[in-house]
Amino acid sequence: MNLSVEEVGGSLLLVSQFTLYGDCRKGKRPSFSEAAPPEKAQELYDLLTAQCRARGIKVETGVFREMMEVDSVNDGPVTLLLDSRKGF
Repeated sequence: MNLSVEEVGGSLLLVSQFTLYGDCRKGKRPSFSEAAPPEKAQELYDLLTAQCRARGIKVETGVFREMMEVDSVNDGPVTLLLDSRKGF
């Protein structure tokens, strides 16, 4: 956890998923009202991909706004919730 993806020679899988910005703190359904519109989200996704590749990081991507099935194996006991504007 103390080394960056660059330091360990790692790679990234960037999967676009608007549901990652669902606010689940109120009610029975998540709110997506603070998510970026699709055009802006695509721009941000492409920018992140380009910036990572410019740093020499190997990046694989999914297809933006498409249904995808992704299998993930987490190697470690840590889950982090990051939110710069709201407390949990």
